Amino acid sequence: MTTSTQPPAPEVKRLDARGIGLLLVLSGALFLEGADIAMLAVALPSIGAEFDLSAGGLQWVMSAYVLGYGGFLLLGGRAADLLGRRRMFLLSLAVFVVFSGIGGLATESWMLVVARFVTGVAAAFMTPAGLSIITTTYAEGAARQKALLVYGAAGAAGFSLGLVMGGFLTLADWRWVFFAPVIMSSAILAAAVRLIPVDPVAARRRVRELDLAGAAALATGLLLFVHTLERASHSPLLTTVATGLAAAAALAGFVAIERRTAEPLVRLGILRTGTVVRINAVGLLFMGAFFSFQFVVVLYLQELRGWSTLETSLTLVIMAIDGILAPTITPWLVTRFGHAAVLAAGVGAQLLAFALFLPMTADWSYVAMLPSLVAMGIAFTLAYGTLAIGATDGVEESEHGLAGGLLYTSFQIGGALGLALVSAVLVAVSDGGTYTLEDYRAALLVPLGAAVVAVGISLVHALVRPGSSGVAG
Repeated sequence: MTTSTQPPAPEVKRLDARGIGLLLVLSGALFLEGADIAMLAVALPSIGAEFDLSAGGLQWVMSAYVLGYGGFLLLGGRAADLLGRRRMFLLSLAVFVVFSGIGGLATESWMLVVARFVTGVAAAFMTPAGLSIITTTYAEGAARQKALLVYGAAGAAGFSLGLVMGGFLTLADWRWVFFAPVIMSSAILAAAVRLIPVDPVAARRRVRELDLAGAAALATGLLLFVHTLERASHSPLLTTVATGLAAAAALAGFVAIERRTAEPLVRLGILRTGTVVRINAVGLLFMGAFFSFQFVVVLYLQELRGWSTLETSLTLVIMAIDGILAPTITPWLVTRFGHAAVLAAGVGAQLLAFALFLPMTADWSYVAMLPSLVAMGIAFTLAYGTLAIGATDGVEESEHGLAGGLLYTSFQIGGALGLALVSAVLVAVSDGGTYTLEDYRAALLVPLGAAVVAVGISLVHALVRPGSSGVAG
């Protein structure tokens, strides 16, 4: 173990030129991560047509990334804390560039799935490193809170604007959905090398001191769990039980490893913090509901309604209002009411969005869809950034990478579960042919139910921490 002689990077006390430049780089990376998922969602029908994939097969093209991301986020967060946040951010962004390009060159569906999985693993190291760079670089108080809200707004805008970007790119060729992130991430990487300060890690650890066994057990358990859910409706009962038990054994093994290792991937004591548990539960449900809602709506518009990729993208672009509202309105709301109350309002807006879309018809106009899509944009405006604030609320600075990893793990596991459940529902209620309007309505009950539970948890959180500003120390 060696001690770093690198002096601490000066703390950013206000958003001056240096602070804004760094924030743009970190926010750009999070925007790219969100846009990457959203662009692929719009391109799914085109990918399915080329590789002759069913809805279940398309779900795995999406879930491969989500599982790689969710399965290794905790390892990524811990690596940022132990090995250096700048190092992890730059290295993982470089891997993201390479495997995004490989995905665009895929000639078989399995190649695409593998490339998406590795890209997800890269994002798993990049995202918590970026969040912890913000929480350890920007001074506690107004500067940090503003930076976190802008950072969260960038991520939310990526999900929304990515739908439009994906629509235009797919018009040329769905492969550009993979090549465009290569261009964007390469530019961000070049700027990051210059702008991200060297972070002194007091005790530089070796890679072998990371909890790789715990990471492997967690990733295996999550993969088997999602596979069990997705296949449950069309697999023999014995197979479902076997994979479910294997998933439970792997996750139990993960807990056992964490209890006995000297440097656990997750210090289990952090899960005894009520704020951490509630924030991660809401994050899991919020993103699981959004992923499943987006999946159903894209299929409804393109498969049932026959709308083009571009028409679908332009229909959903209104959700990108969060990119404008989040950095302007949300900071004032958080200052006035606290992050817990604003989060509860955001989750409530998501529930409203799903309820408004449920009465959809086979000839619904854009105007009829608009209230639901606007409500979804408002939900991201209020919830995404406040979840990022709440993730490190009350957590020691030395564990901010872990806290960020927990939050984004919740996001991605929620997304994987949401996709698996909604796919399973579609398979269960359909007759094996083209999905009907009633099939899509049944599938929408998945995000609706998740949002109901999220509202309940967020209201409890708001009552427990009514005056919390969300500024963590």
